[in-house]
Amino acid sequence: MRKGSIIIPVLNESEHLVSRLKALQHLREKDVELILVDGGSSDNSMELAEGWVDQLIFSTAGRALQMNAGANQAKGEWLFFLHIDTRLSTEVEQALLSIVFNEPPSWGRFDVLIEGKHPLLRIVAKMMNLRSRLTGIATGDQLIFVHRSLFDAVGGFPKQPLMEDVELSKRLNKIQPPLCLAEQVITSGRRWDQKGFWSTVLLMWSLRWRYWRGATADELVKEYYS
Repeated sequence: MRKGSIIIPVLNESEHLVSRLKALQHLREKDVELILVDGGSSDNSMELAEGWVDQLIFSTAGRALQMNAGANQAKGEWLFFLHIDTRLSTEVEQALLSIVFNEPPSWGRFDVLIEGKHPLLRIVAKMMNLRSRLTGIATGDQLIFVHRSLFDAVGGFPKQPLMEDVELSKRLNKIQPPLCLAEQVITSGRRWDQKGFWSTVLLMWSLRWRYWRGATADELVKEYYS
């Protein structure tokens, strides 16, 4: 069994795919496998990924479904769920390897830094990191990691089209609180750049508030992707 598995769900990401995978290659030499889970891309994402990952998996579209499919095939004791928009800093890579080889079974996430045009994105990231520390809720952009024993104990990601990271965190919190690591992953602010900074901030907070108040993921997903 490998020590760790990095699971990357994708859908039509050919533009940035190879550069993202190239940056992770040295981890494959350190007992960490790379798994790409494609949700039915209509571009050439799967062809581009050949040779850059240890496993190429086809799955029904949906981030939760894709990440569960990757976890089911993973050979690692530790599972790291990486969004294609998120890059690992050198400090995160070192922390990742320390977790894989030294940490007892647990779960957690990293701090996040958002790259984008708007100067307030750094404040948004700081608020995300603080909120996560206070609530014990991790988001997908923060490179969620979990030992396989805990992941299996909660049944993996819930089969829902949105807020799967929030729901997984809630279930894992019933076992133990997360490790909130200060090393920063770097995620793209392209959604804020494309959709508008304030409209995106308001949308994100509105969706989380309504989910907390009892709205279902199925009710919210269309608004998120509109």
